[in-house]
Amino acid sequence: MLLAAAVAAAAYRARALTLRGAIAAALVGTCTFGAGGWPYAAVLLAFFLPSTLLSRVGRRRKAMLVDTGKHGARDAWQVLANGGVAATCAAAAAALGQPALAAAFAGAFAAASADTWGTEIGTLSREQPRSILSFKPVAAGLSGGVTALGTAAELGGACVVAVVAAAAGAAPFSAVAAGGIAGALADSLLGACLQERRYCAACARECETNPHACGAPTSAVRGLPWISNDAVNGLATLTGALVAASVRTFFPNSR
Repeated sequence: MLLAAAVAAAAYRARALTLRGAIAAALVGTCTFGAGGWPYAAVLLAFFLPSTLLSRVGRRRKAMLVDTGKHGARDAWQVLANGGVAATCAAAAAALGQPALAAAFAGAFAAASADTWGTEIGTLSREQPRSILSFKPVAAGLSGGVTALGTAAELGGACVVAVVAAAAGAAPFSAVAAGGIAGALADSLLGACLQERRYCAACARECETNPHACGAPTSAVRGLPWISNDAVNGLATLTGALVAASVRTFFPNSR
C-alpha cells in the first residue's frame, strides 16, 4: 500500500494526476499489489511509468489539439477506466487462483498501455489521421483516427507490458500481447462508431467536448451520449482482459 501511495503521490506532484486521480491510482495500485505482490506490481508499473513519461513528450504540440478533452493531468475516471478492470481481475485471480484471470489482469493493462502509447505518440505523427472505419481524414487526436506511427506505438505499448508480465511470471507473453492488441483495436473501433462526436458551428469542425476549446457550445452529431472516451477506454481494457483470458484458456501451453 505504501508503494502504491508513494507512486501516486509522486505522479500528483509531477502533475500527471489530479488529486482524485492520485487517490484512485493509489487504490488500484494497492489492490494490484495486495492481490499479486511484486509480479503484479511490475505489470502495473510497466503500464504506468512509460505512459506517464510519454504524456510529457511533445506537450506543446498536444496542447494545440483543440478538438479533444484529453489534456492535462489524469482524473479519477481516467485512472479507473485504464486500471479498474485490471484491478478487478487481479483480485479475482487472487481469490480463485485461475491462470486465466491472471492473464486477464495483465491483458487489461496491456490494452491500456497500447491505447496510451498510440495516443501519446500517434498525435505527434506528421501523417494525417484517418478513420479506422471510413478511412476519411479526421483531426489529430479524435477517437477512431489512426496513423502508421500510432499503430506501431500501440504494438510497442502492448509488447512492453507483455514482456514484463512474462518475465515476472504473471502471465504468458502471447496471451498478454494478444489482449493488448485486441484492446487497442477495440478502442479505435468503439471510438469511431459509438463514442459521442459533437460539432462546433463556430469553428465548423467536429470535436469531443462541450463547449469546444473556443468556448462555443457544441451539438451532438453521432454516437451515444453516454459513451465518453473514458467509457471507451474501459471497454477496451475489458476486451483486452477477455482476449488474454481466452488465449490462456484455449492455449494453456502458450508462452
